[in-house]
Order: sequence, then C-alpha cells, then structure tokens
Amino acid sequence: MIGEKHDLIHELPEYKNQIHTLKMNNRHFEKMFDKYHDLDHQIRRIEEGIETPEDRYSDELKKERLQLKDELFNMIKSM
Repeated sequence: MIGEKHDLIHELPEYKNQIHTLKMNNRHFEKMFDKYHDLDHQIRRIEEGIETPEDRYSDELKKERLQLKDELFNMIKSM
C-alpha cells in the first residue's frame, strides 16, 4: 500500500529488542537487514512516484523484500 511503512521495526515491533541484538551481534543478519532496508527504500520511492520502472521490476523488488523479511523473521524467532 502506498505510504505504508514496511521497515522491519514497523513490521515486527514486538521484536524490536531482538532485532537490535541481532544487528549488533550477527554480521549476516546485519547485512540482510541493510539489504531489506535498501529494497524497502527503493519500493517506497516507486510507490511515491519518484521513480517509475516497469511493473515487473517493482513486483520483483517486492518479492525479494518479502523473501528477505521471511529469512530475517526466522532468524529472529530462532533467538
């Protein structure tokens, strides 16, 4: 949805402490978190009309963001 925040803290507020701990102590998590954040930023720019790529490209970004979110969530849950 346009204007909706999808950064990990807004998506999973109940895991804020675990996310912080993992970012500080797990380099792999930190890299994945940063990639998720970058993808989310790109998608927000598209949704706001700042960038106008083809729909297929936007859909691929959203799929990649969702996959990363699932991976990050699994890492958080396994803490």
